Amino acid sequence: MAMTDYWTEFTGFALTLAEAAASQILPHFRQNTPVAVKEHEYWDPVTEGDKAGERAMRHLIEKHYPSHGIIGEEYGEKKGSSSLTWILDPVDGTRAFVIGLPTWATLIALYEDGEPRVGVMAQPFVGDTFFGNPHGAWLDHRGVRAAIQVSRQQDLSQAMVGTTAPHLFKGPNAAAFERLTSKTPLVRFGLDAYSYSLLAAGHLDIALDAGLHVHDIAALIPIVKGAGGVMGSWTGEDVAQGGNVICASNQHLLDEAIAVMTG
Repeated sequence: MAMTDYWTEFTGFALTLAEAAASQILPHFRQNTPVAVKEHEYWDPVTEGDKAGERAMRHLIEKHYPSHGIIGEEYGEKKGSSSLTWILDPVDGTRAFVIGLPTWATLIALYEDGEPRVGVMAQPFVGDTFFGNPHGAWLDHRGVRAAIQVSRQQDLSQAMVGTTAPHLFKGPNAAAFERLTSKTPLVRFGLDAYSYSLLAAGHLDIALDAGLHVHDIAALIPIVKGAGGVMGSWTGEDVAQGGNVICASNQHLLDEAIAVMTG
């Protein structure tokens, strides 16, 4: 199988997974669905939408690619016998989900030997599906598909920044975040995975979050990189596994942002 066909096949399957998840998740959105709370240091909700969406995706993976591994936020890890592992977050941004805000997303990634190769970020209520693989990145908005590319902004003083919530930046990260945002004209909160996808589409210049799990970031890496963006960490983690993640539209901007944060 040619390389292009190989990744095209898995990208198409990832998009099918997103559709299957949406069919299970959307009936719970804006329905005041019951909310359970996971044990965590801060309020961490989960709904039947999260669980049903992941069950639907896992079922399809196990049916069509039984040798593949699976790591899901809700149902944990299933070891595979191949080099390929799916990383699933059925509702990234459950806090947004439970208050009816359409900034949550279904995140789907495919890793090969620990490296992210395919990523999908789908917001079915809005009709946005961002996806990427080694050949590029695209946005499908309600059936209209187009390639996407990051902005050309290289000046930190003009960079637009997106992140999820202030509470993520505690301790040393609080000072680092303050140093960065004091140098930029616009910072928007509450974006969850959208900040990375909008960066890939050229609307934001920097996206960052602290303390991410692998399922929070896995799907977004191929999208950002496929659109020409770069990713790193101001504390040195391997971003493919989560941690303190920052991405930018180009290496110069990323290096300047990290230098300011660690200054």
